[in-house]
Amino acid sequence: MPSPFPGMDPYIEACGLWEDFHGALIHEIKSALARAAPDRYVVRTSERSYLVLVEDNGKDSHPFLPDVSVSSPRGKKKPPKKSGVAVAEPAAEAEPLTLRAFIEEEHRESFVEIYETDPEQRLVTCLEVLSPSNKRPGTPGWDLYQRKRQSLLLSDANLVEIDLLRGGKRMPMLDPWPDSPYVLMVAKAKKPHLCKVWPTHSLRPLPPLPVPLAKPDPAIPLSLQPLIEEIYQRYRYPRSIDYHKPLAPALNAEESAWLEQQLRSPGKPPGR
Repeated sequence: MPSPFPGMDPYIEACGLWEDFHGALIHEIKSALARAAPDRYVVRTSERSYLVLVEDNGKDSHPFLPDVSVSSPRGKKKPPKKSGVAVAEPAAEAEPLTLRAFIEEEHRESFVEIYETDPEQRLVTCLEVLSPSNKRPGTPGWDLYQRKRQSLLLSDANLVEIDLLRGGKRMPMLDPWPDSPYVLMVAKAKKPHLCKVWPTHSLRPLPPLPVPLAKPDPAIPLSLQPLIEEIYQRYRYPRSIDYHKPLAPALNAEESAWLEQQLRSPGKPPGR
């Protein structure tokens, strides 16, 4: 069963499917680019990793601080003075406390790289699909990606950035981002100050994205929408999505009306 949204389905992010979706989309992008790239290019996936602290409401990063130690001043202690103050009796039975365990988990983020092999192997294009941690300032995911992003923008490689997340903070730019829930960006090598940006929505299919190669080869047109639809149906996402559940941030009026109409029509997506 297809998604009720002709563009990016916002419920994939909201219903805890993003990690699975991210991995599947990276795989599909790699396969599509490998089929389309000329013979002198190779397409590879790589990943970065960092530790996050697991909490009730998701994964958050925290520095580890040791327990504070208390020491007495040097020298002999003076005996306490006797007083007539009564000593409190210990409680008959103490109630148990609920404490959070310190649990660290390694978080991995995959991305796609295109290398030119002739006359020598060099990185031509890096393609990133942003994760929620990349859009959370002050976390290792944000810091690591910002350093990599700046390095790529100052290098001789192209950067393709795919942001299909409604939540989080957008990447730093000199000009304001378009008022759209999603954005696609291509920053060509040696022209990092002139990025091409495509506003992207839930109610319109994602536009083909030109993935640049080395000159004089033309860019590879990457059609993301068919890849997203294939992932949605192959892995049976409707079984894990409740389309009657409100989203945060909420859908706009047009999206809400569209979804309501789709839920009333025959073959509507099931709610859990």
